[in-house]
Amino acid sequence: MKKLSYLLLGLILGCSAPKTEEKTGVGTQADSLQNEGDPSQDSLDQSMPALEEKLLEQGLVDVTQVIPGIQVELKYSTEDNFFQQDVYGDLLRCYLQSVAAEMLAKAQKALQEEYPNLSLLVYDGVRPISVQQILWDGLDKPDSLKTLYVSDPKIGGLHNFGVAVDLTVMDLKTGKPLDMGTPFDYFGYPAYPDRELQMLAEKKITKAQVANREILRKVMKGAGFTGIGSEWWHFNAFSRKEAGEKFPLIQ
Repeated sequence: MKKLSYLLLGLILGCSAPKTEEKTGVGTQADSLQNEGDPSQDSLDQSMPALEEKLLEQGLVDVTQVIPGIQVELKYSTEDNFFQQDVYGDLLRCYLQSVAAEMLAKAQKALQEEYPNLSLLVYDGVRPISVQQILWDGLDKPDSLKTLYVSDPKIGGLHNFGVAVDLTVMDLKTGKPLDMGTPFDYFGYPAYPDRELQMLAEKKITKAQVANREILRKVMKGAGFTGIGSEWWHFNAFSRKEAGEKFPLIQ
């Protein structure tokens, strides 16, 4: 697989500001950002990466600003993803269309009402078309097969509209995600919700792992999201048709 150039990322994303947060991701909380008059807020604004500024200008919202207690660990701001590349640079916060963020807030509230020791842990939200192009170009597959792994940037997928979210459930007592049977970005039948009965029969996953997935599915579907058959972690707020009618592609 081709290695993606950090210089290219800097030119495309405009992330020239130095990193102001350690990339631990988990625990990026709303309460540290919501204190009006906090002197630290001024320095935070001044050091905001250019990509975040662009996302705000396009009407997106930081989910930690509107969802109390939600956890964020952007996997594409690390090398812990299918592409094994950091393609988000300085971006550490998850952004979504406001309506999608409101739906996610409902899911978080429902989860914590039933399981106070659990929280949603977000792995990915909006993905600008510029980043989508980097992933597309860097994927070492024939163009005819690339759409199995990543949306064509010429068309755009739901992440590119800011209405899709990748996430899991985290145990606040241990600080660790629940065991879902596979890691995030695992491409294979054990990660397919549509293949769970088969994978259970073949002992590739366990009933406990499926039960953990059901916790996630219950709160997400209850908030109006729909899942997909091949990724237990992926949920959409709208269909592709609806997204195209309601929102522009995020640049």
